[in-house]
Amino acid sequence: MIVDFSDLELKYRYKIMSRTVIPRPIAWIVTEGKSLNIAPFSYYIPLSSNPPTLIVSIGHKKDGSPKDTLKNILEQKRCTICSVNPELLTKMHQSSESLDENLSEAEVFDIPTKRLIEGYPPIVSDTPAAFFCDLFQKIELGGKTIPLILEVKRYYVDDRYVKDKESFDIEIEAVARVGKEYRLCTQKIEP
Repeated sequence: MIVDFSDLELKYRYKIMSRTVIPRPIAWIVTEGKSLNIAPFSYYIPLSSNPPTLIVSIGHKKDGSPKDTLKNILEQKRCTICSVNPELLTKMHQSSESLDENLSEAEVFDIPTKRLIEGYPPIVSDTPAAFFCDLFQKIELGGKTIPLILEVKRYYVDDRYVKDKESFDIEIEAVARVGKEYRLCTQKIEP
């Protein structure tokens, strides 16, 4: 079967792409604007190791205005991307709800955070790993989402997951989307 995307409704394009590219990691993005914003995105993936970049596609609110995450990254030029461990799954789901930009998901949903690097948004406490990123490039595709290329400047991994710091012997457990479902993925970064 060959599917011509030019004749396909958007909802079916989304279903095909989101259920074929599996698993899709969750980017739990922390940004700072009028409040501390924490929001999950599953259209996220590594792009390049040189320069070290990630790409995430962020949509708009139902009223057509930019989501707070998009607005904050474009204004502040920085974000922190956290992995989601199974214990954080409920809070990650809660943080996907649309809130007024003056309200922080950290406060409303009791999501603890801690600042590790000055000048960057904090991490979600208990995240297995996080990337501290600068905005590298905004891409205009003309659709309802805006892809952002983010350059990784620093990496954090919780010491619980580090077997040997010198050789980067690390084993991370994080939640990813597999179609409509979530699965725990274990990945080793071996020497």
